[in-house]
Amino acid sequence: MNRWNIPKEMEKEIIIRDKKCVYCGIKMLDKVYRGESRKNAATWEHIINDETIVTKENIARCCAACNSSKGTKKLSDWINSEYCRNKNININTVAPIIKKALKMGL
Repeated sequence: MNRWNIPKEMEKEIIIRDKKCVYCGIKMLDKVYRGESRKNAATWEHIINDETIVTKENIARCCAACNSSKGTKKLSDWINSEYCRNKNININTVAPIIKKALKMGL
């Protein structure tokens, strides 16, 4: 398990599934060197902000910029934020895992 209690096998599956940020679609960096911007760094995201829900449907990878912007906001609220409007992030542009969560009203 990693430090977010994500089992190794699940972590591998999600890394394969989420090669780009599930929100904005940028190619993420797996390693950021000292002095470089972290905004494109790959981060772990709980779609529903509950660390106890460790499932492939609730864990995703997104860039640090999107993760920071979303914070603890409910996904359906965040998707309507100024950040998302400015980055053209909406239900039509996000990854399938996020589309599914939005359709479920999360």
